[in-house]
Amino acid sequence: QVDPKDYTFSGLKDETVGRLPGKVAGQQFIIQDCENCSIYIFDHSATITIDDCVNCRIFLGPIKGSVFFRDCKDCKCVVACQQFRTRDCRKLEVFLCCATQPIIESSTGMKFGCFQYYYPELAIQFKDAGLSIFNNTWSNIHDFTPVSGENNWGLLPENAVVQDYVPLPSCEELKAVRISTDAMRSIIPVTRGQRQKSSDESCLAVFFAGDYTTANARKLIDEMTGKGFQLVQTKEVSMKAEDAHRVFQQCASEFIPLLEKGPVVALEFSGDGAVEGCRSTINDVFSGTKVFVSESKASASQDVDNFYNFADMQMGM
Repeated sequence: QVDPKDYTFSGLKDETVGRLPGKVAGQQFIIQDCENCSIYIFDHSATITIDDCVNCRIFLGPIKGSVFFRDCKDCKCVVACQQFRTRDCRKLEVFLCCATQPIIESSTGMKFGCFQYYYPELAIQFKDAGLSIFNNTWSNIHDFTPVSGENNWGLLPENAVVQDYVPLPSCEELKAVRISTDAMRSIIPVTRGQRQKSSDESCLAVFFAGDYTTANARKLIDEMTGKGFQLVQTKEVSMKAEDAHRVFQQCASEFIPLLEKGPVVALEFSGDGAVEGCRSTINDVFSGTKVFVSESKASASQDVDNFYNFADMQMGM
């Protein structure tokens, strides 16, 4: 029998509270009427609602459905979810991983950055919540109630450090979780999203489903960012033969047989020389693996557009 009290934080002030990995296990959770608290949910959950919280620091592990902030103000958060919504909120700063387009309504002073966090149980929690680490539209915010001449949301500074916003837990029980907020170790690849690109050259790389798809994608990200290129966006999505023709054009036939194994993982890199850098890295590091990679600077931007237009339609964005 589930006791709702085990899945609720209510009416707390100046406290540090949380749930360790395995303690929420996919249940719903409610956080309400908390002031100046540090709250950590180090587990996956079904949905989370956060109402009437002021000046709190909040970490929420992967949420299978939606997280909904209502009537909250001056909160700093790290959140991973399928759907993100706020209503009647003021001054929330959120490091976000969201599989669908985040929505704000009647909210002002909202700031967003890319989720960056690691602890050993987090990868399996993402799987349990049915979330892909590659589907993150953190910066593609939809403002349901825009005000003419004002902007209700913006992006956090590029060099924003998670720990300056949501510090690591100070209480003994929660210290047991082995956390790293180093962007290089983040379970979610840190992307530029809608930030201005440093170069007009992009490159698309697509890995096909197999035992090492995630590891290969991460390896390429490490190699490319290590060379100074920027990871703009990532996507994991299933493709059919007709999609392959649209995206891969004349090379489609060699990739179509690979699509039956499962979804593809696509990465967009940006920077002068990105295509050359990506092609040489793939030749050096992934010689035995079939990877689609843009042929030339000229075709690359079309590749990126073709793929992401298809993917957005798939995801119903």
